[in-house]
Amino acid sequence: MPTDSTGNIHEVLKRYWGYDTFRELQEEIITSVLDGNDTLGLLPTGGGKSITFQVPTLSHDGMTIVVTPIISLMKDQVDNLVAKGIKATYVHSGLSLGEIRRTLDKCTFGNYKFLYISPERIASQSFIDKMRFMPVKLIVVDEAHCISQWGYDFRPSFLNIAQIREYFPSIPMLALTATATPDVVADIMDKLKFSHGKVFSKSFARKNLVYVVRQTDDKVAQLVSILQKVPGSGIVYVRSRARTKQIAEELNRHGIVADFYHAGLENTDKSDRQNKWKSGQTRVMVATNAFGMGIDKPDVRMVAHIDIPGSLEEYYQEAGRAGRDGKKAFVVMLTKNTDKAILKKRISDSFPDKEFIRKVYERVGNFLNVPVEGGFNQVYDFNFTLFCKTFKYPVIPVLSALKILTKSGYIDFIEEIDTQSRVTILAQKEELYHLPGDNPDLDRVLQAILRTYSGLFSDYVFINEELISFRFKIPPQVIYESLLTLTKMHILHYVPRKRTPYIYYTTSREQPQYITIPRSAYEVLREKMTLRIDEVIKYAFSDDMCREQIIRSYFGETDAAPCGHCDYCIALKQRNRYSGKEVVEGITYMLSQKPRTMPEFLDTLSFSKNDIACTLSSLTDEGIVNFDPERGTYTLAKK
Repeated sequence: MPTDSTGNIHEVLKRYWGYDTFRELQEEIITSVLDGNDTLGLLPTGGGKSITFQVPTLSHDGMTIVVTPIISLMKDQVDNLVAKGIKATYVHSGLSLGEIRRTLDKCTFGNYKFLYISPERIASQSFIDKMRFMPVKLIVVDEAHCISQWGYDFRPSFLNIAQIREYFPSIPMLALTATATPDVVADIMDKLKFSHGKVFSKSFARKNLVYVVRQTDDKVAQLVSILQKVPGSGIVYVRSRARTKQIAEELNRHGIVADFYHAGLENTDKSDRQNKWKSGQTRVMVATNAFGMGIDKPDVRMVAHIDIPGSLEEYYQEAGRAGRDGKKAFVVMLTKNTDKAILKKRISDSFPDKEFIRKVYERVGNFLNVPVEGGFNQVYDFNFTLFCKTFKYPVIPVLSALKILTKSGYIDFIEEIDTQSRVTILAQKEELYHLPGDNPDLDRVLQAILRTYSGLFSDYVFINEELISFRFKIPPQVIYESLLTLTKMHILHYVPRKRTPYIYYTTSREQPQYITIPRSAYEVLREKMTLRIDEVIKYAFSDDMCREQIIRSYFGETDAAPCGHCDYCIALKQRNRYSGKEVVEGITYMLSQKPRTMPEFLDTLSFSKNDIACTLSSLTDEGIVNFDPERGTYTLAKK
């Protein structure tokens, strides 16, 4: 990749994003990439990671392949780029084979600047065959910590990424993540086969964030109390969907305008709630960790955790959504005595018995009607809730079993993908004027779609049935039934919107007794999770160390000094300030050497003038210290 002038990347930044300058480390990462270096960028949440590959891509010819595991974020980034007039697209298992094929053909002929893909796509030989003919100039790996078995979110499909290098050996690779320990950094560079790679990392210190831990038997009451004292916008994180609604309702009862958010909401609800929160109509969002990715709201004054996250990586990412404007913000963790046991239980829930995992594998195959030795390279809709109800399985261990089977290489379990409805016209234009039958609704719906959307004759186009219903006063059910009828008539092809998990068989279905769960997917990860839980417990229940110091040390900044503004540091200052014993000890030690004047005490001791003066007055009244007004000196009284 040829080096471009600094002026060029600043012009791109200004043209598409309206910024005059880059944030810290963005320009250094961009320059490294443009110089052809394999590069690893560690930027905190909200640090502008996407700019580091979008700007260099737009400053040269050719396209960039972006590998990311977060399908919802993939779609959001593509939508944002398209809104700026930039050609971008994505491919994931939720699309039909025909849609994937057409998208890849367009990329081959240079019609796009960005192609976002999920990591499992690289395992497809048909994709590799198409990719070899694309004008690729940069490969980006987002959420790069997922490639490391030492990371908190290891995904075996990421190990396929290095294969791309075989086809583009001279093209640089940019790996990005918000959180990585030194072991994970080394593992990322090794697994991606970095050649003389460069690492750019910001300190994990956030000078404007005040880390606070509060132990309480009533977390909601404590949360209400804090929100009544701390003004401004906030996020409250919990671990269950049901809790989001319960806590939001409780906050509203106390006059705090709150709403809730989780992955199970309809897209329109998500968008509406997010927009109201961003605009300030809603003060507090109570959410699962589905909320926050890609949200650029700089004035969040507080992020609170009612449920303790399973790792400091997760905690730091979510905490980092506070105070992006650089102003003071609070990061609060609410704890109670039972939290330690709850955290420890997550370990057993995340690593159920191996026989249970094999039984889940067998029953998933039966549930999906996948024959033994069949299913290879096939994608199946998977009704997770119905599966658990059918076999009377607890949800969390089943979810964990599916993830372990994914890590073991037997399947890819892809959690809820929300696919928008889409339509393409199959008939010729002249055929549309002579629809068979006497159903007027068919013509109304067809004309409504033709008036609302373009490009229908060349490819699938995403549609919004609610918008069509509102504009043309057609009931939604009529739209749905008409589109299905037109599909049966081969006038068009309609793919209704659906939200469902998927099971993708990466190997043919095996008999359960032949399922081998490797140590790397079970014992090693269990040990790592145990260590991460121990570190979270240390952070949450330690009373003898700076909170930020614990976090920075975890991420390799072992020489970090106390931050001076977390709850521990503030309490320490207050103890030093108000501890009469320590002031007394300082004064009596100085007087044991020789008589002293007030200025000498003030120059030597680190306590305030008021504390020193009050303590001297008390000691004098008690006869422990004598004061000579003529000389202005204090001496210890003789015993």
